[in-house]
Amino acid sequence: MADLDGVLVVALEQAVAAPFASGRLADAGARVIKIERPEGDFAREYDHLVHGESAYFVWLNRGKESICLDLKQDEDRAILMQMVSRADVFVQNLAPGAVERLGFGAEALRQKFPRLITCSISGYGDEGPLKDLKAYDLLVQAESGLSAITGNEHGSARVGVSVCDIAAGMTAVQSVLQALYARASTGEGRHIAVSLYHALSDWMNVPYLQFAYGGKVPPRSGLNHPTIAPYGSYVCADGKSVLFSIQNEREWLMLCRDALGRPDLAIDPRFDSNSRRVSNRDALNAEIVPIFASRQRDEMADLLRAAKIAYGRVSTLDDVATHPQNRYMLVDTPTGPVRMLAPGALVDGEIPSFRPVPGLGADTERLRLEFSASSLPG
Repeated sequence: MADLDGVLVVALEQAVAAPFASGRLADAGARVIKIERPEGDFAREYDHLVHGESAYFVWLNRGKESICLDLKQDEDRAILMQMVSRADVFVQNLAPGAVERLGFGAEALRQKFPRLITCSISGYGDEGPLKDLKAYDLLVQAESGLSAITGNEHGSARVGVSVCDIAAGMTAVQSVLQALYARASTGEGRHIAVSLYHALSDWMNVPYLQFAYGGKVPPRSGLNHPTIAPYGSYVCADGKSVLFSIQNEREWLMLCRDALGRPDLAIDPRFDSNSRRVSNRDALNAEIVPIFASRQRDEMADLLRAAKIAYGRVSTLDDVATHPQNRYMLVDTPTGPVRMLAPGALVDGEIPSFRPVPGLGADTERLRLEFSASSLPG
């Protein structure tokens, strides 16, 4: 039996944040019914690169049932209400005010169904001057200040994955699991409000605290650490890069002696402490760059490993696709099985198995019958 077996989640969702949350609940064994508009979750159309399916949709929607409902129609709203009446969790991330206009606002639902856990995911939350704004991941990366500390001296940059959406989805999962645990004791549900902005703001606490209490603005330093040197990326002879980190003077000595073949650098007065290396970063790089440029990436990585220096290859997607550390899983989709990178947790040493990704409206007829008025108990 799966951990969340018997838990029913109704998800009126689209895009990334709410599907991430409901998808992780599905992974844990919950029954997740995904409500899609007749034309489908627009994430289905983000691309068509995975056997004709969207990479986003395949990643986020395994293990769900899909029903198409037109919530402008009374009959379809009635079906959704019947689903919610039996649900343990109702998750939604429609535009601000949309669920209230449809009659599915959290306050109204919890008055009808006190055991229901409602979870609303928005851009900026239910209060404050930005509460009514639409929000997408990159907009919130900018608004939250993440963009100000991401990039290099030439300008800000987008984090390469939908980090605000993922932060909000992770926060929602944690909060829903906590609510389910509490309900086992209290018998009562609760409302959970998560926003992209506030979820990412929590992750921004270190630069916020550094600025608020110390007046320090972290510089945009690309693949280089702003306050430790050497700690950054260096290009090798094959055009590929290695990023390595020196954390103390013992490691600095080992790097110079065993990896760079330049023991003299360890006692150079310009570089004999981290603060001096940071102050003389350009001179330091002038010594290190040619050494890396004279060797292939894998050769340089082997030298760093032998010297017990922490390092990481700057992997391209070609590298990632064949990375020896990867764990994979097979997930069925409407157009065939897909080998995906597995979630981060092993359970008792095993990769869990996962249910298929649904086709658009694949379960509509069956779910309409199950949740029709005549099928309600009593």
